Amino acid sequence: MPNVVLQLNRVTKRFGALVANDAVSLDLKCGEILALLGENGAGKSTLVSILFGHYVADAGDIEVFGKPLAPGNPKAALAAGIGMVHQHFTLADNLSVLDNIMMGSEPLWQPFTRRAQARARLMEVGQRFGLTVQPDALVGSLSVGERQRVEILKALYRGARILILDEPTAVLTPAEAQALFEVLGQMVAQGLSIIFISHKLGEVLRVSNRIAVLRGGKLVAQADAASTTQAQLAQWMVGHAIAPPQRQQARGAGQAVCTLTNVSTASGGKSGGREVKGGLDRLDQVSLTLRSGEIVAIAGVSGNGQVALADLLCGTRAATAGSVQLMGTPMRASPAWLVAQGVARIPEDRHGTGVVGDLPIWENAVSERLRTPPFSHWLWVRQKAARARAQQVIERFDVRGGGPDTAARALSGGNMQKLILGRALLPVAGSAVTVPQLIIAHQPTWGLDIGAVAYVQQQLIAARDAGAAVLVISDDLDEVLALGDRIAVMQGGRLTEVRAAEAWTREAIGLAMAGVGEEQAISA
Repeated sequence: MPNVVLQLNRVTKRFGALVANDAVSLDLKCGEILALLGENGAGKSTLVSILFGHYVADAGDIEVFGKPLAPGNPKAALAAGIGMVHQHFTLADNLSVLDNIMMGSEPLWQPFTRRAQARARLMEVGQRFGLTVQPDALVGSLSVGERQRVEILKALYRGARILILDEPTAVLTPAEAQALFEVLGQMVAQGLSIIFISHKLGEVLRVSNRIAVLRGGKLVAQADAASTTQAQLAQWMVGHAIAPPQRQQARGAGQAVCTLTNVSTASGGKSGGREVKGGLDRLDQVSLTLRSGEIVAIAGVSGNGQVALADLLCGTRAATAGSVQLMGTPMRASPAWLVAQGVARIPEDRHGTGVVGDLPIWENAVSERLRTPPFSHWLWVRQKAARARAQQVIERFDVRGGGPDTAARALSGGNMQKLILGRALLPVAGSAVTVPQLIIAHQPTWGLDIGAVAYVQQQLIAARDAGAAVLVISDDLDEVLALGDRIAVMQGGRLTEVRAAEAWTREAIGLAMAGVGEEQAISA
């Protein structure tokens, strides 16, 4: 097999009793894009972590260009020509593009830096693969798509001939995603090989030559992209057919639950667990009305004010101008007060702010109501009631991976999200407000597999049908169009007019996300 550049032979990895990878054998050919699919917890991340040297396999071996790859050594992987671009970028915002790319590429004992040669090589690599950048531009001033180009250039600058892309379009606009696909086409045409990890089945079929599917740590299917369908891929991933969320049109919006009038906030905050730079994470005279029995979906590229909007409505950030009314009462910047009023939150960063990983499931299940009945009495936690609540969440929302005493960090991303969803949506008997009146769902399905996505979306639709006002903030246009009764786009801290979903097209939303004027986007 002379054109095989990467060969995995019966790679196995265990974490205690859990078999994360079970005798996985896989190959990658020269000039090929191989898509790697699987549910959350299927073993994708473990497999590429072994490949890149972050983990050591318990059994099996890897060959790169016909030579054995030293296990557990990222430097050996880089030297062998393997590069990896993570979903969350690892760039220093206060340094230039050139500084970021050179970082770690020169020996410490070298008395001077060869910036001229590095600049020339960067420009040559960028021109060769169609990845044009400004070497002296500060990374903090770049768009998300430009930052991703820098990450790819970092790998290519170091001589990568095999590139691993982890959810590369998760934070891109449609135009940026299309530009990325064109770049990938140029790469494979010049002999590079790519492992493409994504949960978006449409783009997987569009960009890949071949697809490999993991389920429960095992390789269960391989197929040419041209000979399969999204439905078949979904069935391989989860073991059964996946029905998309069934949503009837809203019966009609009810009374106003929350109203924002010309609201502005200060800059700051985090997105995806990292500080937001560039002063864009703020609101600038935003007006919005959320009504019962309706889902309002907000689209936009991360960092354009979505974090500020979610923080404001969850009580962790105050408005500097304008007013916010919650069921006719001025909203307080107090998370505890908002929870007592029936505001439920599904945060963007489930690991950082959604759960406390070291605490058990039962404590996380009641964490937002720990000081209120029926889970506490005076200064004492009623553990029996809290554990019963956790068991309800586990059973009703199909949280797999442990019982009430299992540490939350042991759950996969999808099951962690189900825990958060159950905590937010499951009625609480004995509390002042038993069901949520307002639900703030920020990136509710980010990084989840197709089965978990369908489940989460169906629960949000059910909450809407039960009379809640639901705000969905998402970078995923498929999700925005699938859930939103009304849709708006946030760009630069400002919000477009909130229009009925039928008034928008995918192209119009993408243009508005990129900063094209609202009227021009709608008419596109």
